Amino acid sequence: MTGEMDYRGEPGGELIVEKDDFRLGTLEDELRVDRLCREILMRFYFQLMEDGATPERATFLAGGADYFTRDFVVGFRQRSIFDERPGIVRQFAGNWYIVTTLEPDIAQLSGHLEGIREFYRFLRSHGLVSGEFLRQIEQECADTDFYAGRISSFWDITGDGYYAWEQEFTLKDS
Repeated sequence: MTGEMDYRGEPGGELIVEKDDFRLGTLEDELRVDRLCREILMRFYFQLMEDGATPERATFLAGGADYFTRDFVVGFRQRSIFDERPGIVRQFAGNWYIVTTLEPDIAQLSGHLEGIREFYRFLRSHGLVSGEFLRQIEQECADTDFYAGRISSFWDITGDGYYAWEQEFTLKDS
């Protein structure tokens, strides 16, 4: 990714991304990709501010995108943020967020989903993901009633019920 950072840390210049730089394979790759994700998320943050968002709003949206991209996509799934895999948000929101959060709730999850949606709109505006994938992301992010039901059904699990619940949006590769 190129583009100079000015003295305040604000990126300047055209956003140029080499998607292959976001591929993972080793621990060193993960560290590099984490740094690249932080850089592109900062670009996203400053674009939000440039577009009129308050610092608080930009932080809120960038924070949701950061949690999804760095913790889930890169850290857990070990994938590039540019891999266009339908269902990735559903795995995040309908399973991973629920089982890795101490007190999962739909209000917090909705904030993450809003950040994810806006981040992928930003990526699309720079030609980094396809319009079809963006539509898929938007659809998955909008399904908050479904995710609220998943959170509720998680709390209702008894006995061996977790296995059936997890299989709906398994985190295992098929």
